[in-house]
Amino acid sequence: MVIKCWGARGSIPVSGREYLKYGGDTTCIEIRTKNGEIIIIDTGSGIRELGKKVLIEKRTKFNILFTHFHWDHIMGFPFFRPIYNEGTKIDFYGCAFSEGSIEQIISKTMVSPHFPVNFNEVKAAFSYTAVCSASFQIDSITVTPIMLSHPNMGLGYKLIEDGKTFVFITDNELTYKHPGGLTFEEYRVFSTNADLLLHDSEYVAEEYEAKRTWGHSIYNDTLRLAMESGAKSFGLFHHNQNRTDDAQDAIVDDCQRIIAKTGSPLNCFAAYQGMEITL
Repeated sequence: MVIKCWGARGSIPVSGREYLKYGGDTTCIEIRTKNGEIIIIDTGSGIRELGKKVLIEKRTKFNILFTHFHWDHIMGFPFFRPIYNEGTKIDFYGCAFSEGSIEQIISKTMVSPHFPVNFNEVKAAFSYTAVCSASFQIDSITVTPIMLSHPNMGLGYKLIEDGKTFVFITDNELTYKHPGGLTFEEYRVFSTNADLLLHDSEYVAEEYEAKRTWGHSIYNDTLRLAMESGAKSFGLFHHNQNRTDDAQDAIVDDCQRIIAKTGSPLNCFAAYQGMEITL
């Protein structure tokens, strides 16, 4: 599978010279299966650029997985240009929990007075599949969800193709158990031997003191999760909206210092907009 990051920022898009290296768009991950099928995780602002690319490629079929429905993870949907074309087909997957249905939640991104085009006016055909616990198949990839420890709940995902494993867990608080959330050990087991693990790493310890229960993790805790799970590569994800490139580099340097001190073979980096990894 080929994994591309179209947005790694948390909470709100940002712009400016200090954010050029890691990018300013919010969560959107594209996965291409070995057969060329397209799986998208979340429709944050990063999906706008992805939409431009797939239009050039003349692609019309997409599978979209939602981790949860906080604004930064769905705000780009109305700007995904393929939805305005006849012949586009999108299969949505996710768990609405107590918020009605996926359709009801997504349609709210296009309601007056917040958006000029009504959801019912787009030309794409949509289907909706609730996936709250059991594994399911998209083309050659097996997808397994896991509950997040996050306000209003959500899902992380494990994607496996031909023995290669990608684990994506964003908006997850490892040291506080929200309703529906799991323990550190359960997330460790879920991530065991992942070829690539991307995990929410929004805070440094000093920030977390005032933001405990907000649904995000300290990078030191997510690094420990990666090392103890035996992941081969670990990407810090959901970068704080105020985290400059230099500050993010400092976090990566500290992670690499810790890894070297422990003798772990883990490869660590911070996910960035435009990053592409083949497993």
